[in-house]
Amino acid sequence: MIAWLLLACVKPTPSGAAATAPWQGPEARLAGTTEAVAYSGYREGQHPDRGDGEVLPSREETLEDLRLLARDGNFPLIRVYDAGAQTRQILEVLRDEGLPIKVMLGAWLAAELSNHEDCAWLNAPIPDETLAANALANAAQVESAIALVHEFPEQIVAVNVGNEALVTWNDHLVSIDAMVGYLTQVREAVDVPVTTADNYVAWTVHADALAPVVDLAMVHTYPQWEGHDLDTAMPYTLENLQAVRTALPDTPLVVGEAGWASHASEFGERASEAKQHAYVDALTGWARDANVTTFVFEAFDEPWKGDPGNPDGAEKHWGLFTVDRKPKAILAERY
Repeated sequence: MIAWLLLACVKPTPSGAAATAPWQGPEARLAGTTEAVAYSGYREGQHPDRGDGEVLPSREETLEDLRLLARDGNFPLIRVYDAGAQTRQILEVLRDEGLPIKVMLGAWLAAELSNHEDCAWLNAPIPDETLAANALANAAQVESAIALVHEFPEQIVAVNVGNEALVTWNDHLVSIDAMVGYLTQVREAVDVPVTTADNYVAWTVHADALAPVVDLAMVHTYPQWEGHDLDTAMPYTLENLQAVRTALPDTPLVVGEAGWASHASEFGERASEAKQHAYVDALTGWARDANVTTFVFEAFDEPWKGDPGNPDGAEKHWGLFTVDRKPKAILAERY
């Protein structure tokens, strides 16, 4: 009931349109759907490369995940974050098993600028040699993403270059000029929509530079991180999205990440499965009405993230499923 009350209160009213009119036409939806989810398959004891190598899920574990997401057509579109070994495995499983899931491909961009003055968890400047190595790795990621699009044309429907690489508080900052260069390179090489994914503030700040080199604006919005509870969460989400629409009025909109942590030492009583259920229901209900593809963050809890000494940290608990692949309250009726 909370979710439907929220949704009833926050339907957008585009200028000159009726309150029930969608934000954009159905042709703006990726893979023809608004229902999408961010996916990373790392389980307990698994993680990306943090300096000592990557510990990947097995093919069998990846197949289990993708079958679970594909069940009854629940999640026909997923987002992945890089163009490395795990992503190749995901694409191979989808192709080889004929699973009905399309993919928003990622190309991960590491820091090319040292953001130690503005990022709260960078305690010292990133060495110049590290930044130079990162730039080479970023170029390789972009080339790998382009190659994967050509190798898996039936699975990949769009490419996202960089994830929160422009927002000023993060630890993997790249310049807007570098971002424009990467986006231009990918757009010239593939026949699917290309974008970057970032916080709503970065989209408004860099709107003039990004508008000519993206096919859509992929926006992140997290009211829970910014102090909101359910009563203000959806209005705040729509305020964020409206700011991007205003800055890029001719660019289709996609929600690249939005979700609600079900457990978090940082959020206290604002974090629960019931509140996750309410917010995600309101968000996805709005997305259907507005014709906006929306990637809920995220499919599965990821215990490798955040402070390893704090198992209650928010970064670990955004999943719609637990790390053991058990559905949370939001999915109880589907699974």
